[in-house]
Amino acid sequence: MSSSNWDPLALHPPSYSDELQVSFPQEHVLLMTLNRPRHLNAMTPQLTTDIAAILNWFDDESSLWVVIVTGQGRAFCAGADLKAWLHNQTSGTANEGENVASSVHGFASISRRHSSCKPMIAAVNGSAYGGGVEMILNCDMVIASEDAVFALPEVKRGVLAAQGVIPRLGRVAGHQLASEMLLLGNTITAVQARDRFRFVNIVVEKSAVVPTALDIARQMTINSPDSVQSSKEGLILSQKHHFEDAVRTHSMSLVSKRLYHGANIKEGLAAFSEKRKPKWSNPAKL
Repeated sequence: MSSSNWDPLALHPPSYSDELQVSFPQEHVLLMTLNRPRHLNAMTPQLTTDIAAILNWFDDESSLWVVIVTGQGRAFCAGADLKAWLHNQTSGTANEGENVASSVHGFASISRRHSSCKPMIAAVNGSAYGGGVEMILNCDMVIASEDAVFALPEVKRGVLAAQGVIPRLGRVAGHQLASEMLLLGNTITAVQARDRFRFVNIVVEKSAVVPTALDIARQMTINSPDSVQSSKEGLILSQKHHFEDAVRTHSMSLVSKRLYHGANIKEGLAAFSEKRKPKWSNPAKL
C-alpha cells in the first residue's frame, strides 16, 4: 500500500506528438502506447524523441514507480522504417555503426536504457519485429497476446540487430537458440518465446494483455519502491560485473544506500512487527 497522495492530475509530462499516447491508469503507473497503427508502430525519429522525453521525465518523477509500454492496433512495433533506412543508404547519409555507438539508450530510447532502476513491462499486443524485439528484451517483464509473433529478420534484409538484443538474447536463451532467431531470421510464436526462448513471462488472450500488465504493475507497487528499484539495479549490475564485484558495487550504490537509510525500510519492518500492511512513501530523489 502507498501512503503518498496519488493525484494523476498533478502529473505534468513534457509535450509529445500524437505518435505516442500517455496515461496514468492506476496508482504509480505510467502507460505508454505507440500510436502509429497504420504503420504497425514502426519507429520514427519523432516517436523516439517522444519516448525519450517521457521516460526521462518518468525517471525523475518520484510518484511514478512502474512503466508499461504497448502498441495501438494489431502490432506492438514493426521495428525501424526500412524505407527510410534505404534512403539513408542510397543518399550516402547512413552512419549506422556510429549511430549505434553514440546512442545512449538504444532503439526507441528503450533497447539499451540502463539508467533507470524503475521496472518496465512490455505489453505485447501483436507482432514485434527487429527493433520491436530489441525493446522487449530490455524490459523487466513481458506479457504477450496469444497471437503475438516475434522475429529478428535483419539478416533477411542485409542489416544488423545491433541495438543490444544480441548479447541479451544470448544470455536469456543461450547461444544455440539465440543463433536460431538471429541467423535464420524466422518468426516465432508467443508460446515459443515463452517456453523455448524464455523472454516472455505470460501469454494471454489479446484483450487481456494490458489488464494483465496492469495487474503485474499493481503487484509491484504493493511492494516497497525502494526495494523494487534496488533489486532491479542489482540485476543490471549483475550483467555488467562478475559476481563478487556486482555484490560489492550494488551494496554501496546510491540506490541501495537510499533503501538502507530511507523511510520505507523502517515502515516495512514496523508493519511486519505490528502485523499490518505497510504504507509506502515515494522514494527520495537521488
